[in-house]
Amino acid sequence: MQLNPTTIKSLRSKLNWTQQQLADACDVSLRTIQRVEKQGAASKETTMALCAVLEVRQGELIKLDEPVNDTVKSTPTKSFLAGVVISSLISFALGAGSVLLATN
Repeated sequence: MQLNPTTIKSLRSKLNWTQQQLADACDVSLRTIQRVEKQGAASKETTMALCAVLEVRQGELIKLDEPVNDTVKSTPTKSFLAGVVISSLISFALGAGSVLLATN
């Protein structure tokens, strides 16, 4: 599981704990805590132990691939909307033209 190393370090620092103290509290090795704080790599068991000891939810420790952005990225752009409108008008014109040709 990929965790956010900065978050782990920050929560540990708030407790004024060393890496060894956190490792002891989580019942993991010092090397495990060092790896988590450097690379963010942790097993599910280590993640659950960190959550319990640091008193946080798992979601608070998970690393986000992209920074959270307040704007919604799924909103269509103006050029996309213009393309939809133009294709709709062309479809309408072709349909109306075929109906007019069929009636003549």
